[in-house]
This record gives sequence, structure tokens and C-alpha cells, in this order.
Amino acid sequence: MVRAKVTVSTRTLEWKCLESRPDSKHLYYGRFILSPLRKGQAETIGIAIRKALLGEIEGTCITRVKSENVPHEYSTRTGIQESVHEILMNLKDIVLRSKLYGTCEASICARGPGYVTAQDIILPTYVEIVDNTQHIASLIEPIHFCIGLEIERSRGYLHKIPQSCQARSYPIDAVFTPVRNVNHSIHSYGNENEKEEILFLEIWTNGSLTPKEALHEASRNLIDLFLRFLHKEEAKCPFENNQHPIALSPFHDKLNKPRKTQESIFIDQSELSPRVYNCLKRSNIYTLLDLLNNSQENLMKMQHLHLEDVKQILGILENDFKIDFPNTKFELR
Repeated sequence: MVRAKVTVSTRTLEWKCLESRPDSKHLYYGRFILSPLRKGQAETIGIAIRKALLGEIEGTCITRVKSENVPHEYSTRTGIQESVHEILMNLKDIVLRSKLYGTCEASICARGPGYVTAQDIILPTYVEIVDNTQHIASLIEPIHFCIGLEIERSRGYLHKIPQSCQARSYPIDAVFTPVRNVNHSIHSYGNENEKEEILFLEIWTNGSLTPKEALHEASRNLIDLFLRFLHKEEAKCPFENNQHPIALSPFHDKLNKPRKTQESIFIDQSELSPRVYNCLKRSNIYTLLDLLNNSQENLMKMQHLHLEDVKQILGILENDFKIDFPNTKFELR
């Protein structure tokens, strides 16, 4: 049983892992409690942590298949028992664990007759398969089965529009969230004047991480979201001094920003792609000032940040803020 304590005023909150078990290779279950909470706090925490568990945790999925020998998604191929569509659905169900940022390539090369399983996927070292026995295809003749895969780490749900099939590339819908379900319930006790509550959490994951790991990550993500409200400098509200409300574009009022204003502008307000934003955040860059304190050379040295990403950052600074990095070594085109 896992326990952790934190003291709030004169009250000591304690959370426990009451139960944690794998129901199968693709389903892990955990049950946790947090107590004692004041009346109403359990509902506040329960709703927030449930939404964070279901929407703020990243997962890894196969999102695209490439094959030169497949005319379209609903075709069949001689020597393979399954249709192409069935193979795509089997690949969609593969559960992966990774430290990937963005996308990467993988492949399958097998020869029949025999079964093609997740074990046959050739992956980068930073991507792992949770269950190597997951079925992909049945080869009933001595044929070669070779396909390319695109793997992506993200969050939420990705609905792929089949717009690139002309290049023999077939998108797959992806459910990135590794948390399959969350329940929370509240138990109240004590007299009417001093009522206290216990929050119960039940978490099911797909096996790529444990419920305890999911709870830790969701909590960290919630803290990260709220930290900006504790920033010592806050952006001036447009409604102060009897100003009329106006429609603000991202990074509004962009020219000649003073230092204190730069501190109050967070990079997630920009049009940066989610992958670039995550790379900057992992390097402790949260505000415009943090970004301006880095040189181009520093940006290029950041892990998983590529030349095109740095061009995107510089383009936003140039177009939105009229700010140029010194010693530019490449043109923004």
C-alpha cells in the first residue's frame, strides 16, 4: 500500500493506494483515496483530476501505414487472410510505451506462411511494445509482408482524414490517452458543523502505464496549468480603467514590449505547434522573456527541436513582435 502525506494548515491530508492490479496485459486497475477533506473539496478535486486523467496525459499510437502493394484501404491481398482494413484496425490496437516527442518511423518485414504479431515491429529504442503477442495479420502463403509505420505521441483523440492515400499512405484514427476510464466517489462523515469527506478514485489504464503513474502525471499536468496564476507579474486586464472589451489576437499588442510585459506573456498563447511548445516547456521556457533569453544556438541544441521548428519560432517573433534574434544564420522562408 502506498501512502503520502501533506499538511494543509492544521490538517494532514493523506492519500493511499488501496489496490493496484493488472486485469490483463491491456487493462490495469487502481483504487486510491484522499482524506480528510473539507466539505466540497472532494468534488472539486475529483472533477479536476478526472478531466486531467482523461485529457492531459500523453500516449503513443501508430497513426499511419505505408505500403506500395496496397491499392486502397478496403482491398485484399493474395496470401493474407485479413483485409487491409482489418490489418489497420489490428495496428490501431497495438499498445505502445515511449519517450517519444512528436513522430518517428517503424516498419514490419515478415515472410509467410505464419502469423505477424506486434513482436515483428521494428522500433526505435525509445519505443516499447506492451504486449508482443498482439495479432496483426495471418500469412497463409509464402509471401513477403513489408509495410512502413508512423508512430506519434500526443494526447486526446486524433481523427485522421484519408487525404494522402494517393501516396499509398493510410491514416489510422488514434486514441492517445492511456487512461481508459476514471470513476470518483465521495464519502462524508462527521457532524453537520464539522463534516469531512473522503475522495475515492478508480483508474483503469491500457497497460502502457500504471494507474499510480497516471495519477502522478495528471497531478503534475494540473499543477503546470495553474502555476502561471502564481506568477508575480500578471497581464493587465483589458477591462481595467473602464476600457471597453476588445477581441484579442494571440500575443496582442505586440510592438516594443517592455521586460515586465514579456514576463507575463506565456508561449502557449502563440501559434506554436504542440510539439514545439512541449519541447520549449521541457527546457523550462514558459514566457516570451524566457524565450528571448536564449540564442538561436541554444534553441538548436534543445533536444527534439529541429531547424524547421526554430524557423517557426523566429517567424512568430518576427511577425508578431517585430523582434529579431541577433546573428541570424538562416533565412526565414
